[in-house]
Amino acid sequence: MSGVVLWVVCPKEINTNSLVPLLPRNGVPIRRSKMWSSSSFSASKLSFSSGVSAYSGTVANPQRSSEEKVYEVVLKQAALVREQRITRKEKKALGLIETDKTTNWDLLNEAYDRCGEVCAEYAKTFYLGTLLMTPERRKAIWAIYVWCRRTDELVDGPNASHITPKALDRWENRLTDLFEGRPFDMYDAALSHTVSTYPVDIQPFKDMIEGMRLDLRKSRYKNFDELYLYCYYVAGTVGLMSVPVMGISPESKASTESVYNAALALGIANQLTNILRDVGEDARRGRIYLPQDELARAGLSDEDIFRGKVTDKWRSFMKGQIKRARMFFEEAEKGVAELNAASRWPVWASLLIYRQILDAIEVNDYDNFTKRAYVGKAKKFLSLPVSYARALIGPSTVS
Repeated sequence: MSGVVLWVVCPKEINTNSLVPLLPRNGVPIRRSKMWSSSSFSASKLSFSSGVSAYSGTVANPQRSSEEKVYEVVLKQAALVREQRITRKEKKALGLIETDKTTNWDLLNEAYDRCGEVCAEYAKTFYLGTLLMTPERRKAIWAIYVWCRRTDELVDGPNASHITPKALDRWENRLTDLFEGRPFDMYDAALSHTVSTYPVDIQPFKDMIEGMRLDLRKSRYKNFDELYLYCYYVAGTVGLMSVPVMGISPESKASTESVYNAALALGIANQLTNILRDVGEDARRGRIYLPQDELARAGLSDEDIFRGKVTDKWRSFMKGQIKRARMFFEEAEKGVAELNAASRWPVWASLLIYRQILDAIEVNDYDNFTKRAYVGKAKKFLSLPVSYARALIGPSTVS
């Protein structure tokens, strides 16, 4: 899976019957005509594609590759961003953007603070980077992060053995509710406010849940096209969720689609890195997230994976897999500089640190059966000033 850890527990009920509506009505239509409704909720204490070109075709076309299917989502999200920019500019010119007066900001801020606590505990380096963002963007990223962690935990957490497809269907229904202004608990409320504020489409969230469904029924991937789609579901989606919040620099000359492609590439790169790091751990659970056709061409089989012996064939195979992951990281780098200045550091830090896991696999002589590749605290610390320096470099002046 995506390698993040969270948990979903039965929330402790709190009385909110006397609360005014939690979420704002700011008069700025983004995607939906429904207004956010008052809702009681419960609280609990609680894992970015390369070089894709545009295409035309129908959804029913079975010949489309996974990259083409995913790019359709990219185009939709990019259109949402452009639409919101125009809408907000027009409304501001007409003086139609109003300050909301019905939101219970104390309660909403508490929900965001809880999300921040989860992020600080489980993603320390990334959390540190978010502190450089504006307060509004920072809180929104926390809310997205927590939802992704909770979703991942459904199939990778301590209660994963009890999760059924119906449970994921209920989680998706709950997602729809929060997008329509009916949050169930504090964490949902924070995300519900986020998606009402930024042009975030529901499709990447639904696609992440689809990735969880794949983990319930699928443990082999016959080729990279299949694996790419899985990587998009469980990790690439995070990039599409995050870019609308992180924002694109006003000075950027890059197309919106290219920035989203870079965000997507980072998610794919991170997930491929997770897969290569966790080969032994996944094999012990009966899962192999490696392209079956490429294993066969390398003269390897499932039995070789389960046996867990590092051979020359395995080293050669791993070199090719690592090279591919690095190509996605290189693709991701092209878009980071195009982000809003206050959002670049956490993304650069994540990219530079995660990419070093691939270096650690090489240092371990490609033994990802019995050794876990990781980046030590010292290397993480040294990566922070480097990532900060890169974050100071703004968008290219060339389109």
